[in-house]
Amino acid sequence: MSILKLEVHDVLTLKKVHPCGGQQWRVIRVGVDVGVKCLTCGRFVMVPRRKLERDVREILRGGNRLKPFESLLEM
Repeated sequence: MSILKLEVHDVLTLKKVHPCGGQQWRVIRVGVDVGVKCLTCGRFVMVPRRKLERDVREILRGGNRLKPFESLLEM
């Protein structure tokens, strides 16, 4: 089993577009549910980790662009 390593302040690009038109979200809280904030409109939502992991296309962490498979933790 592997899970996606997410850190606070990561910027995620998701597959689905938010109703405001934004695709990029900043990670605010990490746990079983992940708190993310839309960078376009500022909306904050809590998303179950499993659902979010399926929808991530790219992770921007410290100026580096990572694909989801590059940020996996093996359990």
